[in-house]
Amino acid sequence: MLRKYIPKLNGKLRPLGIPAIADKLLQTAVAKILEAIYEQDFLQCSYGYRPGTGAHRAVKDLSATLRTGRYAMVVEADIKGFFDHIDHDLMLNLLRRRIDDKPLLNLIRRWLKAGILDTDGQVLHPVTGTPQGGILSPLLANIYLDDLDKELERRGLNFCRYADDLVLFVGSERSGDRILESLTAWIAKHLKLRVNVNKSGVGRPWNGKFLGFRITKNGKIGPAKASLDKLKAEVRRHWNAQLSLKLEDRVIGWQRYIRGWWNYFCLCEYRRPIIILESWMRRHMRKYFWQRWHNRQGRLHALRRLKAKPYHLKQASGSVGTWRLARSPMLQTVLNNARLRRWGLWVPSDFCDNLSR
Repeated sequence: MLRKYIPKLNGKLRPLGIPAIADKLLQTAVAKILEAIYEQDFLQCSYGYRPGTGAHRAVKDLSATLRTGRYAMVVEADIKGFFDHIDHDLMLNLLRRRIDDKPLLNLIRRWLKAGILDTDGQVLHPVTGTPQGGILSPLLANIYLDDLDKELERRGLNFCRYADDLVLFVGSERSGDRILESLTAWIAKHLKLRVNVNKSGVGRPWNGKFLGFRITKNGKIGPAKASLDKLKAEVRRHWNAQLSLKLEDRVIGWQRYIRGWWNYFCLCEYRRPIIILESWMRRHMRKYFWQRWHNRQGRLHALRRLKAKPYHLKQASGSVGTWRLARSPMLQTVLNNARLRRWGLWVPSDFCDNLSR
């Protein structure tokens, strides 16, 4: 198994385990078998990595529950390093409850214990965890947390869970604190996992986030602040003129990113933060072009090519900073929204006519 790292929003790296082709094929076959056995047992409030469900459905059901007005508070519980700390023995014991096939169990055990070739050439032998990136890992995660779902149902609690992201609905802060404390102890005892106290807590629904979204005070779905911060970071990265990249490749990369972003966040009903951010995105694009034109001669040539007015040409030799100039009437006229759109420099509203809601 090969180890790869992808960056997280907090600057840290998320480790992925990429299995070999033969293991991918075998894991796909085993996942089909396990899915047929366990899918009938999973509760409907578990949405992650299951057929017919997904993040959008989870967020919609979360919003619908909050709109009933029955719950004033929510409990957000985050399991610390969930995929990396799944206990192998407990995982196999859970599988033995339903599977009486020693060769199959031994195969899963070998996958859990398989060595991982790290980026520095060292082979790591994990004692806990199931690698993120493995075909079988998401299903094993749901099997591991199914007892947690059943425990919450036994307690009569209403909740939504997507993998290790858990939101419980409660009537008051006091009851939420009591439930979180009890839940933390139960998870430590029965699942051998720890709740991340820094990312867990009790609060108003509109102050929290779930799968990149948040629910406003009037029950509408909107983007979470962390999601907008991540979008801003991507805008800065894509339109950094110091990054050596052909314009054509830069545009294609941006189109892929913003299309994928909108495909996920088109669920938002409260879109004002996205609309506000669009002018900021275009400002970064205009700044990029001004920097790409390098100097007075290059800028004059570019402005003439774009049929700028004579009084606009005077600003080619100005000493105003590029970020300030990027929002000037001159550059907003020469590189107006329609022109940026024709060049393929899209923003979310270019995918949706009614984004201005």
